[in-house]
Amino acid sequence: MKQQIASASQKPTAFARDFFSYAIKGGKLYYGWLLFLSFFVLVGLITTYVQMTKGLIVTGATDQITWELFISNFIFTAHIAAAAVLVVIPAYIYKRKDMKELAVLGEIIALTFVIIGLNFIFYHMGRIDRAWHAIPGIGIFNFPSSMLTYDIIVLNTYLAINLVAVAYLLYMRYIGQPMNTKFYTPLIYVAVAWGPLIHIVTAFILSSNAAIFSWHTAVLPFAFLSMAGASGSSLIIIMFLLIRKFSKLQIADSVIDFFSQVIVWSLGIIILVFVAEFFNELYPATHHAASLEFMMEGHHGLDAYVPWFKMTMTLIVLPFIMLLNTTIRKSYNSLLPVICLVVFLIVLIEKPAVLVFPAFSPTPLGEYAVYHPTLIEIFNVLFIWAVGFIMLTLLTKGAIGVLTGEVRDTKTVEASGGAK
Repeated sequence: MKQQIASASQKPTAFARDFFSYAIKGGKLYYGWLLFLSFFVLVGLITTYVQMTKGLIVTGATDQITWELFISNFIFTAHIAAAAVLVVIPAYIYKRKDMKELAVLGEIIALTFVIIGLNFIFYHMGRIDRAWHAIPGIGIFNFPSSMLTYDIIVLNTYLAINLVAVAYLLYMRYIGQPMNTKFYTPLIYVAVAWGPLIHIVTAFILSSNAAIFSWHTAVLPFAFLSMAGASGSSLIIIMFLLIRKFSKLQIADSVIDFFSQVIVWSLGIIILVFVAEFFNELYPATHHAASLEFMMEGHHGLDAYVPWFKMTMTLIVLPFIMLLNTTIRKSYNSLLPVICLVVFLIVLIEKPAVLVFPAFSPTPLGEYAVYHPTLIEIFNVLFIWAVGFIMLTLLTKGAIGVLTGEVRDTKTVEASGGAK
């Protein structure tokens, strides 16, 4: 009896060992990708030390523009984390068999991007040790007065839900035992409901700033959710195309087609939201349109945001038009992944260059300012992204090993007759 208990207690350790042993194995391209990311990690450790010892003075933040690249990137990570439920919804609510095995990959994406987003918040604090201020009962949590506390709650809850769901599903597959659906299914439904919530609350944080007119709009949550659908689906398509090319996990064309359609609809809604906002702000020609006019036309020679604005609008409309063509949507090994990469990057670029930085001008004193990120800040951002993508790569690789049966507890599976 004691031997059986000891054996059972050792299974989670064996699972972790086998999971990560498989995750770190790969070919030249795989190691090249990890080595590429590791370069930014090494440089980022140095720049992180500089910021943690000197504070936010080493970033480009000023009295006029107080939000750095960290917050801009955080908003984008909420896009991807929320969009990850798009893998889970078809699998568990619409019972699509072609996506049932892939739901855990969506949960891994959500888990990873919540962690990336929280890291951006830590860096926005200047020093990570200040995070204790946000711990209820220890720091000054300021609930329910502060909108930021709601974001802390929904982000950490979403993180916990996906962490439990991923660990439980993969572990049960590893030992070859059926899942307890009374435990797992409600967890999935909560995750599906909670995913959009993290995005809605993030939008509320921005729109609650009544002094910043370009954020003080009721359509911001809808803009964020549509951008989540476009950028999140783009990342999912790129990942799924790579997975089915370099692994044994089967991913049907119907899955790729589903997400390409989501991108089309999402981009269409984004365009509609932009047009509605431009009309609402520019047609009355009040002072509320000053930030938008600054971004579109510049102000007395300050026109640094104008090229970014034009590029963003172009690379949102152009992929939308292209993806209306069914042939292009089915070009899995040529145009489609390129378009998805463009959509992912342009939504990321839109955050600092269109949404955040221009919104701070004019200031209450009528000043116009342009944000100039420092190299320290840029490398800290790249550091966070590199660590996040290393995590995403290893977790996805390990999960593929479990799903394909290459990582499993052989003794338990054989004893149970190979049950899944």
